[in-house]
Amino acid sequence: MIFCSEIGTPIETSNLLKKFYKLIKKGELEKVNFHALRHTYATRLLEANEHPKVVQELLGHSDISLTLNTYSHVMPELKRAAADKVYEFLLI
Repeated sequence: MIFCSEIGTPIETSNLLKKFYKLIKKGELEKVNFHALRHTYATRLLEANEHPKVVQELLGHSDISLTLNTYSHVMPELKRAAADKVYEFLLI
């Protein structure tokens, strides 16, 4: 389990969300929904050049096309990095 109660039992969704929003308020952070954490996680992995297949498996997507279609906004930066690598290779 990723999230469990203090005694190790499954945590109720409402309790998890209460704690999450309490921590956001305490940290004086911008309020975001809990699902945004998943999106940020996937986006940051792709920005860090993690292989999309790994991201797909970590997110539990059944098909890599779902991962790539959902997070394609990250791909232009990756395409530019790939083009730069080819350019550097050709200069050698």
